[in-house]
Amino acid sequence: MQNRSHLSVLIQSQAKKYGKRAAMMYQDFGGTEWKTISWEAFAQNVKQVSNALLNLGLKPQENIAVFSQNCIQYLFTDFGAYGIRVVSIPFYATCSEQQIQYMINDAQVRILFVGEQDQYDKAHRIFALCPSLERIIVFDHGVRISTHDPNSLYFEDFLKLGEGLPRQDEVEKLYTQANDADLCNILYTSGTTGESKGVMLSYGQYAAALKANDACVPVGENDRVIDFLPFTHIFERGWAYLALSEGAMLIVNTNPHNIQQAMRETHPTSMSSVPRFWEKVYQAVKSKIDRSNAVQQKIFNEAWKIGRKYNIEYLAAGRKPPLSLAMKYKVANKYVLSLVRAQVGLEHPNIFPTAGAYVSPEVEEFVHSIGICMIVGYGLTESLATVSCDHKGEKFTIGSVGRPIQGLEVKIGENNEILLKGPTITKGYYKREALTAAAFDEEGFFHTGDAGYLKDGELYLTERIKDLFKTSNGKYIAPQMIESLLLVDKFVDQVAVIADQRKFVSALIVPAFNEIEAWATAHGIKFESREQLCANEQVHNMMMERIETLQQGLAPYEQIKRFTLCAHHFSINNGELTNTLKIRRPVIYKDYKDVINKMYEKTPSDGLIAH
Repeated sequence: MQNRSHLSVLIQSQAKKYGKRAAMMYQDFGGTEWKTISWEAFAQNVKQVSNALLNLGLKPQENIAVFSQNCIQYLFTDFGAYGIRVVSIPFYATCSEQQIQYMINDAQVRILFVGEQDQYDKAHRIFALCPSLERIIVFDHGVRISTHDPNSLYFEDFLKLGEGLPRQDEVEKLYTQANDADLCNILYTSGTTGESKGVMLSYGQYAAALKANDACVPVGENDRVIDFLPFTHIFERGWAYLALSEGAMLIVNTNPHNIQQAMRETHPTSMSSVPRFWEKVYQAVKSKIDRSNAVQQKIFNEAWKIGRKYNIEYLAAGRKPPLSLAMKYKVANKYVLSLVRAQVGLEHPNIFPTAGAYVSPEVEEFVHSIGICMIVGYGLTESLATVSCDHKGEKFTIGSVGRPIQGLEVKIGENNEILLKGPTITKGYYKREALTAAAFDEEGFFHTGDAGYLKDGELYLTERIKDLFKTSNGKYIAPQMIESLLLVDKFVDQVAVIADQRKFVSALIVPAFNEIEAWATAHGIKFESREQLCANEQVHNMMMERIETLQQGLAPYEQIKRFTLCAHHFSINNGELTNTLKIRRPVIYKDYKDVINKMYEKTPSDGLIAH
């Protein structure tokens, strides 16, 4: 049963119920051993943080910030701040010095908590440029603090300021003053256009969101919930808080690059993720099957077919499978599909919320077919994550983003824009009155910038209005939809579609180099560099065939006519990706201007042309 205590006292309340039961599983920075911490110890650390912050002079509704990857200290800090009504502002661990300097100064942050060496070094370099900043507190005790830095201390030493809970009476008094109107977080969106704005999130929004998600997302105290996305991401933050409110054990994964290994070691039952994770799982399974012998391929394909019929044609459609199909599925699940899930570490899967980008129907069908309940949803930072999602055990449609959560009013406005009103919607952007005013209409509906429609109670997305391209021929193109079609291919790692004010659609494609290098070697293609590999005619011809197959369902004007294989990944460091790994199109178009222009030097024929 969900604990609906105010976030300021949630952990203490859960500690009274669960005591010495494990609340979290984690690894130390740089460690490989998985450890656990009890609810009692979690609550004690939270109290010490609250006391320590008071000893550093923090007042209600003043701002601290956390610049770190996921770790248990992150959660101690957040909930310790909530206990004394202090606002916690999360920064992505990949933020640049310029980004954190801007956010610290914009929010007048007094205390900055950092994770590892990279975050500390950036914070130390900009310290003098941030007049409000008083202290840097370092989570990882392996970080080398500069000998010329009197303003930084390790988290262990910071906790000593709250040892013995010297100011707990004040903390208890602040518990009673906690309210839903208080500001809880400011989440700065990275923005695909480069513009950063702070979304204000109140305790009331969290309370409404946790209650609404509890009604339709079946996660409970027996679940083992692993973190994949950073806590800075509202999807992961909301999901983690929901898990904690339900008494589930949180598996805090510090290194997202090792997520599949972490899953095999910790055996989670649930995880929130973006579609790209499942696209890679899909690619890996298909690749393994392709390399299997004919008998193994036949066995898997038959099990997959049975799984699809059982989970998609019947359960997804709200129909009861006939007994004969149920028996076939039981056998296929036990001897084939369960083995596929076990390879990912999912022996006992419950639910796997997925959002943040377009979900390929092909991938969604695959995940359900192998017996994993993918909960496809839609949300924004401004809506405190969930706007809509599939409901486990209820009818759902492949291609939709589920049903709107309770308490949220959804309206389709001009240009099919999705408009929202309800208790989970932000009151606006921090110190950006004009921007806030422009985001809401006269009836109080928030403009999402996403286009879609409602059908039979389910919400469907069609495109991101601001990302919609218009070719010089007047045709509208939705680039994310086209990109998602290509990303299911095992040879494609990144893709950026170009079409705006152009005669036809083209693309920059970064190959999955491990796959394409293996293919080239198997076909006797010699290469000394990735540049040479990307320029190879045989490689281009192979990619052309695959792209033509992938985009068969598109209208002719939507299809990619030319593409260029890029030898280097789009990166956060170059400003080409946001911290949530979304493409910053203006930057990519600038960085690859000459390459793009070359693809449009001659008008292509109807066929696909590799460049």
